[in-house]
Amino acid sequence: MNEIVTPIPGSPLLDHCPESLPAIWYYDEAHYARELKQIWARNWINAGRVDDLEPMSVTRMAAAGQNLILVRDSGGDITCFHNTCRHRGAELCSAAQTRLKSKLISCPYHEWSYDLKGNLVRTPYVSMTPDFRKEDHGLLKAHVKLWNGFIFVCLDDNPPDFGHVPDLGTGSLDNWPMAELVTGHTFVHEMACNWKLFWENYNECLHCPGIHPELCERVPVYGKGYMAANEAPGWTPDETERGTALNPGASTWSMNGKPCGPAFPSLTADERARGQTFVTLMPTMYIVAHVDYVRAVTLHPLGPERTELRARWLFPRATLEAPAFDLENVTAFATMVMKQDGEACEMNQRGLKSQAFTAGRLMPQEFDVHNFQQWVQGQLSAEA
Repeated sequence: MNEIVTPIPGSPLLDHCPESLPAIWYYDEAHYARELKQIWARNWINAGRVDDLEPMSVTRMAAAGQNLILVRDSGGDITCFHNTCRHRGAELCSAAQTRLKSKLISCPYHEWSYDLKGNLVRTPYVSMTPDFRKEDHGLLKAHVKLWNGFIFVCLDDNPPDFGHVPDLGTGSLDNWPMAELVTGHTFVHEMACNWKLFWENYNECLHCPGIHPELCERVPVYGKGYMAANEAPGWTPDETERGTALNPGASTWSMNGKPCGPAFPSLTADERARGQTFVTLMPTMYIVAHVDYVRAVTLHPLGPERTELRARWLFPRATLEAPAFDLENVTAFATMVMKQDGEACEMNQRGLKSQAFTAGRLMPQEFDVHNFQQWVQGQLSAEA
């Protein structure tokens, strides 16, 4: 039977069942454009890893519906610009990544050229008039932030304080050698769903017993429909349940539960016992740090009902080069879980388009879904 409960102090459960976001927000083109402008263009967006960029290269990327380039100079400095020439707006870079032959970025249309800081330095073949000043026509910049080996960009003129982006704080992964890890595998999956549906699914485990039987075996509390023990209706602060610890005999997320290499030496006893540490950076990505490797998952909205999920597994180089290293044993488990989540989100997307469905209701255990939906509403309440 369903229990009627009044959450006690310390419990995260909601004390009411609020209405969810309007269904139309998940498929309406005009609303999607509003979210790109007011959420994705105003927040820090993951643009990959530093080691994705070769020195003296230009890499094309997209964020918030905008065409951008990342430039890495010979000293390793990274800058970001809109991928448009200040002459007549031609695209500067059309390839995924281009090695620079000189210290200039040249437009392939009329050969206007810019230094690697974005300053206009060359305008061949044209006559000049006194009203044109090169210093006024540099490339249009976006803000760049480096954190734990990741690159983030923000299109807003006044980007938010990055210190408030990771939900557990910028030092939450300090015990993992994040900047030294290298990419061992990448999984890219396009989902037929709105980006918000993936985050809502991420923020609750009521779906876990029905969608993730293998994950529930690995993390037993998930099999109860909880993300943590304190979500149980009868939980009290003096309980000592194992929390989100892995099942006995397992120490990481892999098919056999065994680590793929040596554990990171600086982890605390609690970090080892937990088996996974989730760090969320809304709206762009989440990171799952295990005792032996790290997985980073990035979302990229492609349209009102299309979202790209890109996951990368990060390892110490010595682990990747070890003769007995079994990549498939590591990657297959989380890939299975992410595919299951993608199918659930697509099912959700198809159902909420019914003309009879205008909004849902959230249950007490969906407190983090509620928090996410309030965050979305708060972002959209700002002036357009």
